[in-house]
Amino acid sequence: MLNRLGLSRLTDKIAGTDKEPTRPPREDEESEETPTPPKRKRAPRAEVAKARTPNDGVDRAMVIGRGMRWSAGWALRGLLILAGLWAFLKIVGIFWSALLPVFLALTMATVLWPPARWLRSKGFAPAAAAAASLLGAVAVISGVIALMAPMVTSQWPELTDKAISGVRKIQDWLQGPPFNVQPEQIDNAVKAITDKMQASGDKIASGVFSGVTTASHILITLVVALILCFLMVKDGPQFLPWLRSVAGRSAGAHLTEMLTRVWQTLAGFIRTQAIVSAVDATFIGIGLVALRVPLAAPLAVITFFGGFIPIVGAFVAGTLAVLVALVTKSVTTALVVLLIVLLVQQIEGHVLQPLLQSRSMSLHPALVLLGIALGSELFGIVGAFFAVPAVATLAVALRYIGEQIDLRTGDLKPSDISPLTPEGQYAAEQAAKDVHPDTEPDLADKLMKL
Repeated sequence: MLNRLGLSRLTDKIAGTDKEPTRPPREDEESEETPTPPKRKRAPRAEVAKARTPNDGVDRAMVIGRGMRWSAGWALRGLLILAGLWAFLKIVGIFWSALLPVFLALTMATVLWPPARWLRSKGFAPAAAAAASLLGAVAVISGVIALMAPMVTSQWPELTDKAISGVRKIQDWLQGPPFNVQPEQIDNAVKAITDKMQASGDKIASGVFSGVTTASHILITLVVALILCFLMVKDGPQFLPWLRSVAGRSAGAHLTEMLTRVWQTLAGFIRTQAIVSAVDATFIGIGLVALRVPLAAPLAVITFFGGFIPIVGAFVAGTLAVLVALVTKSVTTALVVLLIVLLVQQIEGHVLQPLLQSRSMSLHPALVLLGIALGSELFGIVGAFFAVPAVATLAVALRYIGEQIDLRTGDLKPSDISPLTPEGQYAAEQAAKDVHPDTEPDLADKLMKL
């Protein structure tokens, strides 16, 4: 308030505190005051945070996130592929009764096509060549069955008597040390089994009728398969041109080359497996005849057909031969038969299979076992029979896809491969020219953006 009234200076004089007003020093005058040192600048907080983190390059979180996104995208694509495979197997299971004759006809056609092609080269019409090949195969199989039937009929009573005698020997063996099973216990066990079978008479009868139904179904399937096989052998060469006219130039080229490779692989598998099975059956049959084991010829034929189911079929056929020798002869004879079977299987596994099958399929034994296990689980014994051709077909398709990828990446050149068809050469040249064009986002990409 004193400042407002102009009395501030008067009060200063009274108090003796009147001072001259200070002015800033001029540049030519030296300041009498001691200059204050400059304040230390504090580092920015962002620099402190950066110094605390050892990550000096690109942010690790960005790299990890990009990798997780890539992994999640491929995992989702894998799930979609597995879902499609599951749906495919379900559809095959639903239409199995209709697809089985087709698969059987295709398998038989791979065997009959070489003689039919030879007959065509000699001037036979396509229908006549197909009919002659099919009738010749039926005649051979019927002749083998006709030759075996009298042998089985004549030796079956002896086999039955030997089996009963073997059961009695086992009973006597159980009654002796170290088991010491009482006869009453064996009789009670036999009686319990008999009562169970009598109580289940209705189920057994229904099983017999279902067996009759199954036999009729098998007969119908075989007849349909023979008709389809005749049509495939007669009109097979027209299939690929028709497929190219429907699929177009690019897809038709890929399908022509890949299906030709599949056909060659299946034909090679059937032919080489027939050779391997024939060798197994011949040596095992000679051993059974030398040891005078009954039903030697039927057991050799079973070994031949069992050989078309690799690993498992040979094991089952060999076990059956050992059991027949054990029942009809002696333990020593059975051990000798077992030794022969093991020796033949070793020759097959270490000599024949590497020389023949590896050239036709190039499949690892683990894949063969897994395929047989999956096929038998889904479709029974027929699935086990078709497991190896199915795995071989899948392997051919995967190899062809890998080849196309390598052609597009530049790891392979068209001159590095040997296509089986002109369409395969065209597809390889087009793949080498492919510059990996941009693709539209698929379902996995769209789901990842949600």
